[in-house]
Amino acid sequence: MTEVSESSGRRLGSPWRIAGWGTAVLILLLPLVAMRFGDEVNWTESDFIFAGIMIGGTGALFELTVRMSRNQAYRAGVGFALAASFLTVWATGAVGMIGDEDNPYNLLFLAVIGLALAGAIVARFRAQGMAITMATAALAQVVVSVVGMPTDLRGGIFSAGFGGIWLISAALFWKAARDQAASDALAKG
Repeated sequence: MTEVSESSGRRLGSPWRIAGWGTAVLILLLPLVAMRFGDEVNWTESDFIFAGIMIGGTGALFELTVRMSRNQAYRAGVGFALAASFLTVWATGAVGMIGDEDNPYNLLFLAVIGLALAGAIVARFRAQGMAITMATAALAQVVVSVVGMPTDLRGGIFSAGFGGIWLISAALFWKAARDQAASDALAKG
């Protein structure tokens, strides 16, 4: 039986929620299991804490989005933006996007995330502004990648691919904006 919160009427034990948080826990446990069985995974306690904060923070932000918007395209747009941000931070910290993880050039990829966050705040998280912001983040991601290609061609190509994730997010926000406009037009009717 599904547990229901009395105050909000929302299902606390929905299958999607259980699958999402279960996957987060599984991802966090995989390195621990690999270390136990002798694989070449060498995580420290601080690595697990950092991963827990990243995975938990990403999940919490998506949970907040689900509570704030019923529009599926908007939710998916946030999901792709969070995925692009998460993967950028993870790749930058683990192996580096351009060169190795110690290459200061990689900080520019974190600036792309900062740009996306600042744009979202300026847009007040409205779908149309979010679409423009995510498209801008995609462009910034590709520009930073192309400029870094002379240093590391493979890393530049790899990191440019992240621009596609930002573009998917932008397209989903654009759809959410169109949905909202259509809903508003019907309401005025």
